[in-house]
Amino acid sequence: MRLAFSSAQWMVFIMTSVIVAPLSVGNAFGMSQPEIADVLQRTFFVMALASLLQGVFGHKLPILNGPAGLWWGVFLMYAGFVSSTGDPEVVLRSLELGLLISGAVFILVSVFRKMNIVENMFTPIVTGTYLILLVTQLSGPFIKGVFGVDYLSDGVNLVVAVCAIVTMILAVLLSRSQNRFLSSYSVLISLVFGWVLFAIVGIAKPMTSHVSSWFSFPELLAWGVPTFDIGIVLTSIFTAFILMANMVASMNVVAGVTGKQDELNYNRSGFVMGVNQALTGLFAAVGGVPMATAAGFISTTRIAERLPFLIGSVAMLLISLFPPVMSFFASIPMPVGYAVIFLSISSLIGLGFSNYRRELGDEKSVFIISVSLMAGFGSMFVPQEAWAGFPTALTSILNNGLVVGVLLCIILEQVMKSKSDQKEGAQTSE
Repeated sequence: MRLAFSSAQWMVFIMTSVIVAPLSVGNAFGMSQPEIADVLQRTFFVMALASLLQGVFGHKLPILNGPAGLWWGVFLMYAGFVSSTGDPEVVLRSLELGLLISGAVFILVSVFRKMNIVENMFTPIVTGTYLILLVTQLSGPFIKGVFGVDYLSDGVNLVVAVCAIVTMILAVLLSRSQNRFLSSYSVLISLVFGWVLFAIVGIAKPMTSHVSSWFSFPELLAWGVPTFDIGIVLTSIFTAFILMANMVASMNVVAGVTGKQDELNYNRSGFVMGVNQALTGLFAAVGGVPMATAAGFISTTRIAERLPFLIGSVAMLLISLFPPVMSFFASIPMPVGYAVIFLSISSLIGLGFSNYRRELGDEKSVFIISVSLMAGFGSMFVPQEAWAGFPTALTSILNNGLVVGVLLCIILEQVMKSKSDQKEGAQTSE
């Protein structure tokens, strides 16, 4: 019984972590409701398969694979450029090729066993900066989601907000309960409660009527034959290297929570990640990455075992093959999804501070942290339109506060570390 509940909770967490990105990408490209449903199915399928492959053959940790914020941003950025190109299909087909190239980069780096270079860059300072900027970047969509923005209307909906906040309070109370059953399954219990509450109040959306068959396998290259675009190719190559750092950070964070630091194999995980990126391109979905949010989920629910995670991933994979079943779960009110995992996401800030703890006594470390966070936070407030006229590859970097802050943190630490080593070497020679 405990295994069944734990697996169901992992399935729900994977689902709520995946569902937002394909819906927003579909809307951004002006897709019809059936087309958005198909993108949702393909993304569910690929993310569940990727989680399973990593859990069995890759990092072998309970880390869900979800849409990467960076890929999500790249898709939305190019959706904004569609008005100038005039053909969204061409852009989508170019993004297919970009995902395939990203997968090839991952595989090459892993085959030549160079993933340790990325690993060495992710010190406690960089990991802490990554986590804090990640939560900051997610905080906007989460608060909007809980308040019901873009759910029933463009503005804040008071009824939706009250019901979502009640659900969130219940999730927090259950997670801190002395009863192990209630604390371990707080996400699942709160989700059911919130869904029922939304239905009773009359603000739960009906299931989509687009169900062409009971069983459907995701279509390969659904957007068409991949096409070459130099801007997207360059963006994809850079995205791959950033996602390597993202993957390493997620593995380090979850390994710290589960006590598996000694079992990490970055090259093996990177190879599987490359396969997963290529699969995302083949199935025309939003690119993914192992998500550090799993650490917050594990800390909140105390479910650190790998088996429930694998079963939850298999369940999610099977659900994606049955449109009626997926349609049922996809009808979960998004404000409820945001509310029940709000605590799991926010707890990552605590993990970020834990990484900083040993470094705050060093003046150089404080300087690096301060400058990196300031740059990352500031970049999040620069409107995308401000980068008009800049090269597309550069825009994808500068328009992402998480990327700006983490890159600056890595550069500053490596430069200051190099100077410190040179100074120590000179003193030794004297």
